[in-house]
Amino acid sequence: MDDVDTTETRQECTPMTYDGYLKVNQLLDCQSLVSTKNGKTEHDEHLFIIVHQAFELWFKQILCELVSVCELFQSLVLDDSKAFIIRIRMQRINLILKLVLEHFTIMETMTPMDFLEFRGYLSPASGFQSLQFRLIENKLGLQGKDRVPYCQQNYTVAFNDQSKQLLHKSCSEPNLLRVVENWLENIPGLEEDEFNFPAKYAEAIKRYLNDAYLIPCEKETDETKKAAIMAGYQTAKDNFDSILDPEKHDDLVKAGHRRLSHRALQGMLMISLYRNEPRFNQPYQLLTLLMDMDSLVGKWRYHHLQMVQRMIGSKVGTGGSSGYHYLKSTVIDRYKVFVDLLNLSTFLIEQKYVPPLTPSMKELLSVFSKQHISEE
Repeated sequence: MDDVDTTETRQECTPMTYDGYLKVNQLLDCQSLVSTKNGKTEHDEHLFIIVHQAFELWFKQILCELVSVCELFQSLVLDDSKAFIIRIRMQRINLILKLVLEHFTIMETMTPMDFLEFRGYLSPASGFQSLQFRLIENKLGLQGKDRVPYCQQNYTVAFNDQSKQLLHKSCSEPNLLRVVENWLENIPGLEEDEFNFPAKYAEAIKRYLNDAYLIPCEKETDETKKAAIMAGYQTAKDNFDSILDPEKHDDLVKAGHRRLSHRALQGMLMISLYRNEPRFNQPYQLLTLLMDMDSLVGKWRYHHLQMVQRMIGSKVGTGGSSGYHYLKSTVIDRYKVFVDLLNLSTFLIEQKYVPPLTPSMKELLSVFSKQHISEE
């Protein structure tokens, strides 16, 4: 029996090869030109397929990273040592997004006339049917209510039953927006019996508005200029009230202008104002990466829109949508998942107005506590 050379044993002894490990032959056999089947091979169809397959491979990697980042963010509330890993993987997502943006420049070497030669064969297939891109949107936290109807219907109408199940399942799973919200709500310093940042920030805003508007208004003698100053004061006050007053904030959430909870927005603001404190260094970097990610996804939508306009103008899309006009309707704030982060600068104030940290809060946000130092 010891001398029997089974198939399983032979397979285990077979050396690993580059082609075998990467399944190169199978991968290179995945380009099936529709134009060839119709009697005439259109050269640029091969490029069209390659670029879109490259998109899908990168989308798969982005999904892999997003799932991991969501899981890590959930544990970040209890273990902030995971922040470094999250930062690396979010940087990877952003670099991939920058890379796929460059794919559009390759696609644009194909002229509109070249595309027309095989476009008619593609219907009713459509780029909208990219399941992975829709899953990415859901994993980021895009809500169904914020989506523009596709062909006057729910976006899932473009998918088969199996894909619909995956889309519905993804909506019930933790997404990046919600796990980030939970993390921000637990930022140290928000509690009344701790530093009580919300109350201190409200006092700082009063001083800022007084110095920036009310005092200059009292000194101004020209009634027109005085009216302009007061108009600016009211606008600024209304903006700050929307973050100081939970009810006004909730109204903006209901109207679709904000995504995060009131407490999470305060946590985000505290990290930004005290970003130089050691314990807030990495959280601030994470917020920056989230903003970059949202901006890059928006750029991908815009580049896609520009390419479609370049290639087909205002023609109806192969999937039945209005094509360019539909895509144009998605390049708006309602598709920005972290719009609160992008609007954060509205609530930043000069350093001289930032409430000073108490000794205990300063120690909490330091790398080494006094207890740690004394033990050394």
